[in-house]
Amino acid sequence: MTETDPSADEVAAAARAAAEAKAAAEEAQRRADELAAAGEAAQARGADRTEAPAAEAPAADSEQVAQIRAGYAFEGPALEIGALVESGEPRADVPVRIPFGMLNRHGLVAGATGTGKTKTLQVLAEQVSAGGVPVFAADIKGDLSGIATPGASNEKLLARTASIGQDWQATAFPTEFYALGAKGTGVPIRATVEAFGPILLSKVLDLNTTQESSLSLVFHYARKAGLRLVTLEDLRAVVAFLDSAEGKPELKAIGGLSSATVGVILRELVTFADSGADVFFGEPAFEVADVLRTDADGRGIVSLLEVPGVQDQPQLFSTFLMYLLRELFSTLPEVGDTDRPKLVFFFDEAHLLFKGASKDFLEIVVQTVRLIRSKGVGIFFVTQTPKDVPDDVLAQLGSRVQHQLRAHTPQDAKALKATVSTYPHSGYDLEEVLTQLATGEAIVTVMNEKGAPSPVAWTRVRAPQGSMEPTDAAAMTAAVAASPLAAKYAAVASTGGAAEAMAERTRAATEAATAEAERKRAAEEAERLEKDLARERPTGTRTKSRSRGSNRMSPMDRAIGEASRTAARELIKAIFKKKR
Repeated sequence: MTETDPSADEVAAAARAAAEAKAAAEEAQRRADELAAAGEAAQARGADRTEAPAAEAPAADSEQVAQIRAGYAFEGPALEIGALVESGEPRADVPVRIPFGMLNRHGLVAGATGTGKTKTLQVLAEQVSAGGVPVFAADIKGDLSGIATPGASNEKLLARTASIGQDWQATAFPTEFYALGAKGTGVPIRATVEAFGPILLSKVLDLNTTQESSLSLVFHYARKAGLRLVTLEDLRAVVAFLDSAEGKPELKAIGGLSSATVGVILRELVTFADSGADVFFGEPAFEVADVLRTDADGRGIVSLLEVPGVQDQPQLFSTFLMYLLRELFSTLPEVGDTDRPKLVFFFDEAHLLFKGASKDFLEIVVQTVRLIRSKGVGIFFVTQTPKDVPDDVLAQLGSRVQHQLRAHTPQDAKALKATVSTYPHSGYDLEEVLTQLATGEAIVTVMNEKGAPSPVAWTRVRAPQGSMEPTDAAAMTAAVAASPLAAKYAAVASTGGAAEAMAERTRAATEAATAEAERKRAAEEAERLEKDLARERPTGTRTKSRSRGSNRMSPMDRAIGEASRTAARELIKAIFKKKR
């Protein structure tokens, strides 16, 4: 061994160092591989959430989420409301829906101003139309008209729709625009006074119970007398006649009507007509079957009643909608429960319908809501809080979409507690959640396919596919001009109502009285002439003339004959005019 050769101890130490270095390198490589694998897994999980949110593992569901997932997993066709919200984030893999077959069990969309009620209404209406079911909705502010125009895409919208699993595409839906009478842009909708009826009319005239009863008596008399009540003028004519000296005997046979009550009714009718409401009554009357239409592609036509011009007459607007519902109820046949309804009716600003309503009026509403579902019609009331809807009506509503409620005042807090009490038991602190909902979010419960309430779900509502802005006025005008219904309803028809009939009756009576007066005058004149002749003739001559049996008529006979013929002609003319 030379001096330069390493010793055995040095060789051993070097070997140990090399082994340790190798082990350290292997450990470092292992750790690096683990970190790389973890990074790749994290990246893969992030990509899965972005590209396929529905791939989230359901095993991680809490008990509440699992119940909601199962509660909205319907077998038949359903209308998509949105996606579940958990810990402030949407769960696109847990959709919240309404079975199409349960839409005729009615529903409620509620929430404070600016919380998204109108957009929710548009989302529901669009999907109902896409499902082949016609829609009728009132559009007070014109916001819903955008349903006829494709929506505009933007980054924020697409991010929201992607987060809830909505495959958003700009889509316009077939829309028919209507207007009450000649107010607003749309095909005119009118009704006859007799079809509207005394109870609904009393609601818009703000009559009390006694006055409503008296108005019903007027309608009864008109039917019995064969007088058609088409316009407000017809009704005024009948009321005025019954309060006249000529009409009071006829009214006495069916009941009394005080002059004070007549005065109130007449004043309210005049004020009502002066406000422009007379254009809503007349012919041709609207046929409710015209809202039960689909387009060439099988989509339900959305009938929008544009009423921005009658915001100062809210009771008329809401009562007119109730009239249309009642007409549907009386016109449509019984169909029972079907896979899809024949029509879905959205009743916006529903609180106006019930404000100051009489007992008889509420009975009509409750009966219509309860029974119209068997005719295949679903009703959604849209208002601010459930307390706006009477309990008897609220009890008939199977689906609830409740947007944010505010509790800034003691009255608001009371309304919040009342709203919470109407929901099924849930895992949410609803008094807290309902005040924290973001715009476009709602607390939802619906009636499932078995007729039981679904679990309460905090939901982020889908975005409309139509425009969220009103449709351009020029486009609406063009759509109305192109409507097949425009020619049917545009021209006002001659009524032939009670006002015309009673005016004709008055003319005939006047002519008959004139003829009778002329007959009496002629008879009196003839009698005077006869007396004059009698004084001028000698007695013998008059006797001799008569004894010879002269065929010549005396002046008195000629005068009486002429008067009789004149009276007969006038009476015949009056009779034939009355018959026409």
